[in-house]
Amino acid sequence: MQFDSKIYKTFSEEETYELGRNFSKNLKPGDTISLEGDLGTGKTALTKGIAAGLDISEPITSPTFTLVNTYEGRVTLHHFDVYRTEDAEELLAIGWDEYLDGEAVTIVEWGDRIPELLPDDTIYIRLERDDTMPDGRTIAIERRVGL
Repeated sequence: MQFDSKIYKTFSEEETYELGRNFSKNLKPGDTISLEGDLGTGKTALTKGIAAGLDISEPITSPTFTLVNTYEGRVTLHHFDVYRTEDAEELLAIGWDEYLDGEAVTIVEWGDRIPELLPDDTIYIRLERDDTMPDGRTIAIERRVGL
């Protein structure tokens, strides 16, 4: 399988947010995004930018304890945080498959914890600290091509 990969550098939370806002312009209903990276690397900041680009005006919060938040904009956004999820059965029990019905954009923070549940055409975004700058991040976006 081939991947189309792009690497971005951001140097502040605002730049990470703007990257998400610009990235969202190419998203469409049915897209699933797996956000991966350590705590504090900017997953929620990127999600806030994506939501803004989807014309969602309500505040975006990480659904760490509720598993999923749904927001309405020009496209519906389902925002999962599976950090505290014990196993895939927990997500299946709340109707995981129904969230991936093709009608919304779905973002999964910590998607690398549930790879078996992610669709084949998932967009993978890996966020890492760039220790050369205080708030620097390296953000890799990978899309599978040729599906």
